[in-house]
Amino acid sequence: MAITKNIVDMMGGQIVVNSKEGEGSEFIVDLPCKIADKAVEYTTITELKGLRALVADDDTDTCLSVCSMLREIGMRPDWTNYGKEAVIRTKEAYEQGDEFKVYIIDWMMPDLNGIETVRRIRKIIGESIPIIILTAYDWFDYEKEALEAGVTAFCYKPLFMSELRDVLMRPFMVKEENQEAEAEDDTKLFAGKRILLAEDNNMNQIIAQAILEEAGFVVEITENGQIALDKVKKNEAGYYDIVLMDIQMPIMDGYEAAKQIRLLEDERKTHLPIVAVTANAFEEDRKVAMEAGMNGHLAKPYDIPQIMETLKELLTENAE
Repeated sequence: MAITKNIVDMMGGQIVVNSKEGEGSEFIVDLPCKIADKAVEYTTITELKGLRALVADDDTDTCLSVCSMLREIGMRPDWTNYGKEAVIRTKEAYEQGDEFKVYIIDWMMPDLNGIETVRRIRKIIGESIPIIILTAYDWFDYEKEALEAGVTAFCYKPLFMSELRDVLMRPFMVKEENQEAEAEDDTKLFAGKRILLAEDNNMNQIIAQAILEEAGFVVEITENGQIALDKVKKNEAGYYDIVLMDIQMPIMDGYEAAKQIRLLEDERKTHLPIVAVTANAFEEDRKVAMEAGMNGHLAKPYDIPQIMETLKELLTENAE
C-alpha cells in the first residue's frame, strides 16, 4: 500500500481506503487524466507490410488480440496454441518459401515451453529473424538461457500496440542509425575532394554533379578526354583526387585518355585513380577498362550507392 500511495501521489491523485471489520476493505484510486482529442491511429510499418508473422500462445484471446495488432501494422499473422505446432508451421513455411518474418511466442505453453520452442525454430530459420517472448512473469531469472536459445526480445502481458510497434521497429531503427553514421563518415571523407568529371552528355553532367556535390565533392566538368588529359597535365599532382571518365566521347575517348594519363612524366599523376563510367556494363567492357589503366568500372544509369562505395574504396586506398 505504501508503494501504491507513493505512485498515486506522484501522479497527482489520491487514494481512499474504506474498511469494515468482517466485511472487507474498499480501495478507491482517483487520478486526474486528460481526455484525448481523438483516438490514436497507428499506421502500417512499411518494412513489415505484407510479411508473415506467427503467434504461439495457449490463450486464444491473446492470440486473437496480438494478431489483430499485427494486421493493423500491415502483417499477415497466423496463430497456434501449441509450441510443437509452431515448430511444424515454421518448417512448412520455410519449405514453401513463404517464411514467417516475426515470431511472438508465449513463455508458458502446455506441450512445449517458449524457450524450447524458440530453440527448435532457430534450428530451422537461423539467426536473423526476430523472435519475441511474451510472458506474464519476470524474465530475469531465465533471460540468459532465453538469449542463448535465440530470443530477440521480451514483452510483458498484456501486450499493447505501442510496445509491439516499438519492439518490431528496433531492428530497422538500428539499421537506420548505422546507415546515418556511415553516411556521416562518408561525408567527412568526401568533403573538399576534387573530382574531374569527363562526360559529354549535358544531362548526365547535371545529374552527376548534383550527386557528387551533395556528397561533399568539388566537381570540375569537361566534355571530352583530350580536355581531361590537358587539365591533369596543367594542374599540379594531387590537385585532382579522382577522375570519373565516360568512355564514348568526341575527340578522345575515355580509354585513350586513361592510357595517356598513365604515360605522363610526373609519376605522381600516373597514379591518379580513374573510374570508367559507361553504358557498356558487360564483363568484357570492365576488362577493357582495366587494361586501359582504370581502377574501377561503373555502369549507367548512375547507381548512387555503387558510385559512393567505389569512390570511398578508391579514395581510402589512395590515402594509405
